[in-house]
Amino acid sequence: MTAVSLNALGSGHAAPSHNLGGAMPTAAPLDKQGSDMTAATLHDTAATTSRAPLLALKNISKTFGAVKALDGLGVSIAPGEFVTVVGPSGCGKSTLFNIVAGLEEPDAGGEIEFLGKPCKARNLLGQVSFMPQRDLLLPWRTVIDNSILAVEMEGMRRSDARRQALEMLPEFGLAGFEDQYPHQLSGGMRQRVALMRTFMFKRDLMLLDEPFGALDALTRSMMQRWLLDVWQKHRRTILFITHDVDEAIFLGDRVLVMSARPGHVKLEQKVDIERPRRADIVTSPEFIALKRTLLEAIEEESMKSFTSTQSKGHAS
Repeated sequence: MTAVSLNALGSGHAAPSHNLGGAMPTAAPLDKQGSDMTAATLHDTAATTSRAPLLALKNISKTFGAVKALDGLGVSIAPGEFVTVVGPSGCGKSTLFNIVAGLEEPDAGGEIEFLGKPCKARNLLGQVSFMPQRDLLLPWRTVIDNSILAVEMEGMRRSDARRQALEMLPEFGLAGFEDQYPHQLSGGMRQRVALMRTFMFKRDLMLLDEPFGALDALTRSMMQRWLLDVWQKHRRTILFITHDVDEAIFLGDRVLVMSARPGHVKLEQKVDIERPRRADIVTSPEFIALKRTLLEAIEEESMKSFTSTQSKGHAS
């Protein structure tokens, strides 16, 4: 079949043809001027840089024609950290993800460090796992075969990949459903298959772009608690986009609030709520106080975005 990028389909941007299945199994060639790292070096360095940020972005800007999507964005993410990102529509959250996923290069002047080494955005291609908003399950593949797609394309033998996946099915609530097809699954189960595919593609950094946005409130709440259980077991580093402030607080160690376009980090809010987190924590005084702070910051930026849109409309 044609190697179409499922990541690109989910994000709305074109991408190199080898990115399939919500994870990116093939690393792009490295740029001698940007970095001398090889794919092996990136992974080998992980053990020796545990005290340094896993990912550091400095002065990241991105322009599309006349539109400046990001302007001077900076963020640092520690190994094993769960960082959530919220902000008004059009603030550049998806552009940020595409840069970290290696699908877009930032404008000149920005700096990226991964595992303590400077690199180009394209060097991150294949070094992070990326789950877009849509589950992007292939309708002709069963649960088990969808879940192994990324590692299979990376070169793992199908028999070995299936063996690993079968062991993981109970953890992802999919035991007994390995031979089902996507159309036979609920929305929540489809998302679990997509997340299992992303977890099987074993990378230190996972990018999750509103994975629960299309689910009903009850299913979303259950999926949030389930994701935290899985994350606490595997301790992958997660960067998670959401429009739901409650979700951002409940899941995150830190919440980043992005400004109206051009986007940058307006507020970095630490979430000092003990883990594991119970479902009823959302009614606690500390949770509500955090929510109030975040909502005030987001509302201010949303008004800027709304006012800017109105002004452009009147001008035209």
